[in-house]
Amino acid sequence: MGTTGTNAMNEINTRRLKLSQIQALIAVADCENFSEAALQLELSQSAVSHAIASLETELGVQLFHRGRHGAQLTPVGKRVLFHGRQIARGLEMMVKEADLEKGLQGGQVRIVTFRSVATHILPGIIAKFRSCFPKIAVSIAEVYYTQAVEEALRSGKADIGFVSLPISDEFETREILRDKYVVLLPPTAKLSSVQITWKELAAYPLILQPAEIACSVPLRKYLITSGFPLNIAYELSEDSTIVSMVMQGLGAAILPRLAAEPIPAEVKVCSLPVAFERVIGVAVLRDALLVPAVFAFLDVVKGAAEVGSEGELPINPS
Repeated sequence: MGTTGTNAMNEINTRRLKLSQIQALIAVADCENFSEAALQLELSQSAVSHAIASLETELGVQLFHRGRHGAQLTPVGKRVLFHGRQIARGLEMMVKEADLEKGLQGGQVRIVTFRSVATHILPGIIAKFRSCFPKIAVSIAEVYYTQAVEEALRSGKADIGFVSLPISDEFETREILRDKYVVLLPPTAKLSSVQITWKELAAYPLILQPAEIACSVPLRKYLITSGFPLNIAYELSEDSTIVSMVMQGLGAAILPRLAAEPIPAEVKVCSLPVAFERVIGVAVLRDALLVPAVFAFLDVVKGAAEVGSEGELPINPS
């Protein structure tokens, strides 16, 4: 009976332990000084001393050696501190979870992209995102070129951009899709193979995007490797107009597959002599302060890209 009584006297009531005591324990351990810990916690030194003393009384052990050189943890104090830090980290995670949930209960994700991604890639991603976060609004701005996407991100008009990679290192990027270039030929074209030769391509007037468009530069450099004098007859910015020109028999065009879609059934489609592709990625301004909703959207994009790496990224039917 005496043993039971002793155990009852030594039993620690965890409900009497306070968060302020744990915060004081961590601060004094880090500063090795009660007065500096008090400054850090914005409390009086007596308040910190009382918090440590009451914690030691409740636990029934001495946590610090006090002396002229400050406060040093005792061996048991070091072990108690380990668990105190875990409690503090747990509290931080509780706050982060709450803040994340509040951030995902509303707000907006602003996206800027070019047409082919807006048409064929984004609808599936947005549908998935909305099923998870129905209260977050998503806005989309369409532009013609990657340069315009960069400018929208740089100026703060958009949170997330879809671009042709690579771009300036002032942005953080992630590849999501590789889009092969195809050759579009008029309905009257006669082809001996699904892969055109440089000689056959050189026989057609070419319809390309203007040279001043950044995404047109890699294609033009690629075409120089052909060794054939290619005839660039028209330069047009709008993908659909280029396809219509081909449909009317005015020449051949070279476009990324997604940019060319929807391709009229009458237009002949073939591969380039040597495969060429553009890399589509998602970008955010490096070191930008992004809200939780934006991170959530990026996670959905990442998930779609990982699915695509095993097969095809989900693309809307034309």
